[in-house]
Amino acid sequence: MNERKRKVTDIALKLFIEKGFQQTSIQEIIDKANISKGTFYNYFSSKNDCIAEILENIRYDATQQRVAIQIGKDPQDREVLIEQITIIMKLNEEKNLRTLFENILSSDQAELKKLVVQHRVIEMEWLANRLIDVIGEDIREYATEATILYFGMLQYMLFTLNLTNSQYTLHELIETILSYVEVLIPEMQKNDRGFLHNDAIDLLHRNVHKKMVTKAEVMEMAEQLQTQYYFNEEQQDLFDVILSELERDRIRKIVVKKLLNPFLQLFEGTTMVSQVQLFTNAVWNYLKAI
Repeated sequence: MNERKRKVTDIALKLFIEKGFQQTSIQEIIDKANISKGTFYNYFSSKNDCIAEILENIRYDATQQRVAIQIGKDPQDREVLIEQITIIMKLNEEKNLRTLFENILSSDQAELKKLVVQHRVIEMEWLANRLIDVIGEDIREYATEATILYFGMLQYMLFTLNLTNSQYTLHELIETILSYVEVLIPEMQKNDRGFLHNDAIDLLHRNVHKKMVTKAEVMEMAEQLQTQYYFNEEQQDLFDVILSELERDRIRKIVVKKLLNPFLQLFEGTTMVSQVQLFTNAVWNYLKAI
C-alpha cells in the first residue's frame, strides 16, 4: 500500500471510532484527509471497502511484528508465543478495535459483520497453529477449541480487571491464562471431548478464506516487481530465494515467513517500499491459505 492510502485509512479509522461507522460520511473522511473525492474512490469503492482495508492493515502490522519476534527462535518457545499474543492485544488496544467491532456488530451492515468475523477467525487460526507449534502436533484436533477458550477467558478477565480497577500486567495475564489452557487440553484429549468437530472447523475455514490470494496472483506481482524496479544484489538474492521456495512442490512455509520481514526491510526509505509491502503481504496471505 502507498503511504497516502495508508494515511487515509488511519484517518478513517479515527473517525469511525470517534463518531461511529454509520455516522461518518465519506465526505468527512475526504475533508479530514485533505484529498479529492476522486482520490478516495481510486483507493476504495465504498466505506465498507475502507473498513476491509483497515482490518487488512492491522493484520499485516500484527503479522510483521509477530514474524520479527519469531525470527531465529525455536517455534516451541513458549515465551515467544506469549510475546506474540501480547503484541496482538497491544495493537488492538492502540487501534481501539473493540470499539470499532462493537459499533459494526450493532449495525445492520451484514457485509461489515462478515469482515469482523473473518478478522477474528484469522486470528483464531494463527493462535491455534501456534499452540500446535508450542505444545505438539497431537493437540491439533483440539487446538481451535482451546483457542476459543483462551480468547474467551482473556477477554472476560480483561473486562473484569478493568471494571474493578485491579492491578495487573498484560504479560502476566496472558501467561497465566495460557497455563490454564495447557491444563485443559490434556483433559479434552483424555476424555475425547469437544464441541467443535473437524467438519465444522473445516467449513469455518473455507468460508473465511474464499477470497484468499492465489499462487498465480503472487507470481504475477513478483514479475511486476522485477520488471518495474531495479534490485541491488542483496535485494535480488533474497527475492530469488523467496521465489524459489514458492516454486517448490512442498513449500516450506516457515522458511518463507522468516524471509518476508528481512526482505521488506531492505527497501525501507526507497520508492519501492509500498509495492514490496503489497507483495510480502500477498505471500503471507497465500501461505495461510495452503
